[in-house]
Amino acid sequence: MTKDIEITRGSGNVFRDFGHPNADLEQLKSILAAKIIGVLDDKEISVRKAQAVTGIAAADFSRIRNARLDRFTVDWLMTILGRLDRQVKVRVSIRPHSKPVRG
Repeated sequence: MTKDIEITRGSGNVFRDFGHPNADLEQLKSILAAKIIGVLDDKEISVRKAQAVTGIAAADFSRIRNARLDRFTVDWLMTILGRLDRQVKVRVSIRPHSKPVRG
């Protein structure tokens, strides 16, 4: 018994692929959060130590680690990276949204 398998190529933004209304914003916030988590992991910094180093609440670092990003703005996530001694460079490119290709 053979079943046909439908393959869907993603757009490069999982939030867009699942129909989120602010997909680009959600993707950017997720990327910044991942960078924050990477810095904490690389330096083996606990959320409590991160609070001591940055002055930002340990609870905020816990939310970031748990991908609960609804309370965060892009500029606040960039500020957190700055306080972790990271420089953020942003490049903007404007192009039409790509739609997932089914086939």
